[in-house]
Amino acid sequence: MAETVHSPWLTYTSMLSLLTLCPPFVILLWYTMVHADGSVMQTFDYLKQNGIEGFKNIWPMPSPIAWKIIAYFGAFEAFLQLALPGKRFQGPISPAGNVPVYKANGLQAYVVTLVTYLGLWWFGIFDPSIVYDHLGEIYSALVFGSFIFCIFLYLKGHIAPSSTDSGSSGNAIIDFYWGMELYPRIGKYFDIKVFTNCRFGMMSWAVLALTYCIKQYEMNGKVSDSMLVNTVLMLVYITKFFWWESGYWCTMDIAHDRAGFYICWGCLVWVPSIYTSPGMYLVNHPVNLGTLLAVSILLAGLLCIYINYDCDRQRQEFRRTNGKCTIWGKAPSKIVASYRTTKGETKTSLLLTSGWWGLSRHFHYVPEISAAFFWTVPALFNHVRVSLAISTLTLSHTAIHTHHMILIPCHTHTSHDFEVSTVLLISFTAFSVSAIFLCNLSHNPSL
Repeated sequence: MAETVHSPWLTYTSMLSLLTLCPPFVILLWYTMVHADGSVMQTFDYLKQNGIEGFKNIWPMPSPIAWKIIAYFGAFEAFLQLALPGKRFQGPISPAGNVPVYKANGLQAYVVTLVTYLGLWWFGIFDPSIVYDHLGEIYSALVFGSFIFCIFLYLKGHIAPSSTDSGSSGNAIIDFYWGMELYPRIGKYFDIKVFTNCRFGMMSWAVLALTYCIKQYEMNGKVSDSMLVNTVLMLVYITKFFWWESGYWCTMDIAHDRAGFYICWGCLVWVPSIYTSPGMYLVNHPVNLGTLLAVSILLAGLLCIYINYDCDRQRQEFRRTNGKCTIWGKAPSKIVASYRTTKGETKTSLLLTSGWWGLSRHFHYVPEISAAFFWTVPALFNHVRVSLAISTLTLSHTAIHTHHMILIPCHTHTSHDFEVSTVLLISFTAFSVSAIFLCNLSHNPSL
């Protein structure tokens, strides 16, 4: 059993804060980007003047059309997840000794989804502008609907768990937040985490990126170069994700994090709202970057996405060959770390310490956060880009969370190396957030 990383007080405070603050933040961000010209101060002044009533006025009620859009999209993605062919893929052995089996058809589902969506628009069957026009209602429906879904997961974990990788901590708040099951399924084949994380969360990110492009085109008769750069970088990143989806199934999100509010609500609501917010802002605020600046940002963003992909590729190849491969033209260096399973068994794991992974323990978050910067920066700095700051903090939290989960079982073997990488990680996080704030401040001293 792993040690507790934080004190109980800090654990409960952070959980309750995320449970209560994230839902209204999603709505406030939508309002800021769509109705307050991206100005945090304008939203703050409105709330200061109008108080709770102002907040009630900001929060749209879920509408029938919002529920229909979510239902149609969710049903379509669930159908593709089950119906499309794909290779059989085995995930890593779980703490209880289970080996999850998946059907790797994410890239096919991604292509079918985008082609279908664009086809419906092109032939006049469905206008994506409807999605943007009802975006606040959609987010509101997702906030409430996803909470209900997380309650379903909590009850399912108690009543009908899908595998032995389940169980209660004895605390209802932790169970709801963290989740009851590692690999919950409906029936034998429908994997819930694959649906929430990949087929709904990541897929909706791509669909919304296209939606914002189409909406701007219908409003202005053209798409600005800033919107094009933002959309291309996001779609390349998401395409990379689905190309590598089977690798994602071996990561912490799937192999360690249980299906609860933390991971499922985050993918169902946080990803399609926070991560798409730069394009959401650009719909009504097109920026003319000019060819040189647009191409420079695009190339820099593509480079970051490639480096992020290559980091994951190196680690995946290293694990696949059990360290018997070449990294940057030579045999990789590694750490053989021991850890104890929940059953008390001592096992070993290889940690790659060369290539990109020789620069720092979780170097792949550096190009990932940098990519987020480059698909956000086309909006420039007329107002505080809260979306980039939140994306940075989200990814940095993920990095620190991942670090802690690796550090605990391996601490006695790799203490010095992990302590050094912790310092680098926290330093980079502080640098990123500070740089974002200073850049915004320098362009808008009144903020």
